[in-house]
Amino acid sequence: ASVSSGKQVCVLVPTTLLAQQHFESFRDRFADWPVTVDVLSRFKSPKETKAIIERSNQGKVDILVGTHKLLSSDLQLPKLGLLIIDEEHRFGVAQKERLKKYRADVDVLTLTATPIPRTLNLSMAGIRDLSVIATPPARRLSIKTFIKQKEDALLKEAILRELLRGGQVYYLHNEVKSIERSADDVRQLVPEARVIVAHGQMRERELEDVMTDFYHKKYNVLVCSTIIETGIDIPSANTILIERADQFGLAQLHQLRGRVGRSHHQAYAYLLTPDPRAMTPDALKRLEAIEAASDLGAGFQLATHDLEIRGAGELLGEDQSGNMQTIGFSLYMEMLDEAVTAIREGRTPDFDQTESAHAEVDLKIPALIPNDYLNDVPLRLELYKRISSAASEELLSEIEIEMIDRFGLLPPQVKNLFQQAKVRLLAEALGIKQITLGPQSGRIEFREKTKVDPMVLISLVQSKPHEYKLDGATALKVIRETVGTEARLTFIHEVLDALKRPATS
Repeated sequence: ASVSSGKQVCVLVPTTLLAQQHFESFRDRFADWPVTVDVLSRFKSPKETKAIIERSNQGKVDILVGTHKLLSSDLQLPKLGLLIIDEEHRFGVAQKERLKKYRADVDVLTLTATPIPRTLNLSMAGIRDLSVIATPPARRLSIKTFIKQKEDALLKEAILRELLRGGQVYYLHNEVKSIERSADDVRQLVPEARVIVAHGQMRERELEDVMTDFYHKKYNVLVCSTIIETGIDIPSANTILIERADQFGLAQLHQLRGRVGRSHHQAYAYLLTPDPRAMTPDALKRLEAIEAASDLGAGFQLATHDLEIRGAGELLGEDQSGNMQTIGFSLYMEMLDEAVTAIREGRTPDFDQTESAHAEVDLKIPALIPNDYLNDVPLRLELYKRISSAASEELLSEIEIEMIDRFGLLPPQVKNLFQQAKVRLLAEALGIKQITLGPQSGRIEFREKTKVDPMVLISLVQSKPHEYKLDGATALKVIRETVGTEARLTFIHEVLDALKRPATS
């Protein structure tokens, strides 16, 4: 649609091999159309690169595929209408934003199996549209993943099984200095295999020839580095063996595993590791996660976990992962939601209104869900979130009944948690920002737009000056001994009842 409306399309990919593959796919698909497709990568000579840039700057190239060379300051693209970023997790924020300098109204489509936290959060917040392709291609099977210690018998069996059914094998050895020795080991282990080597330090033409020969099945075992990680599509390659899998990250392992299983044949991924005692606890967790998340579409689940683990990143800065400890996740998401809604409605965001939705209550009582009542941490956190965000006593009662039904009678600490939540609801209804109450004294802070009548406050202070004192323009200091949970809860309810009464004339 973009090309037919006279716009240029730019396809940014992370590797030379993927750029070449996309270029050939676009060229074949648009062979019968008046569409000019070209590619910029290190496979091109300086002379060819210069000519392609000139044609692109003149608007003569409709679809331009390329690697980081697309970020060159020489490239202008006067009619750029659509920017497609494939394997988006491989690029930095600055790199992606640099391409948008060509025009302010460029549409951006990012494609990835494992979104980075920043992009995923932008989509979930409504700033970017999110489309999930959850339906696999017809007859596509999930990849069977195994974590195994490296043994010659296992390698031989895995490689021979694939070769005997006419398939091809990736053998990933990520140390260039010893990759040839690793290839020789495979040749000795499986003499009938036709083995070839590919890595990123090879000359451009040599690497291109190797991949072309492997694609056309002149060789059936490719001993390679992580250069195959992104987007290489060879349907007949359905077994991958990854040496020292414990040294890779979750997203990287998922991408590498995705090089196989690209047809209707059952694919296998072998994650080869040293003795478990030689691996870090985090590495073991990553391997267990990748083994468990072997269903089709698992990359999105892994990315969601990544969002939880690494944080959502900066919206306007360059960090693609990060945290929001400064204001807390819930308030951050509310402020973000208010900003997005306001901009869509053409108004200025009102963050005071967002903030006023919540009151902070600390009664210095044991209010929690104990481990011995519920030891499932994720479920416990979910219940904390539901209780803290419940907007009515009816919702709190529903959660209370649900917990009794699922986990048994509520212990005193959980009852206190619900009582404190009910105090929060009363405080929010009155426009109270914060309540702190201990055994001897406490403080109640009001918002600017509080619903408490100032005359009620003055009357309270005048009638009981030994218990209540004004603390500045927006707070009330409380001096009262409340020993024990029951006494403190009773007292704070008395105070809130007094504050919500209308002023007497």
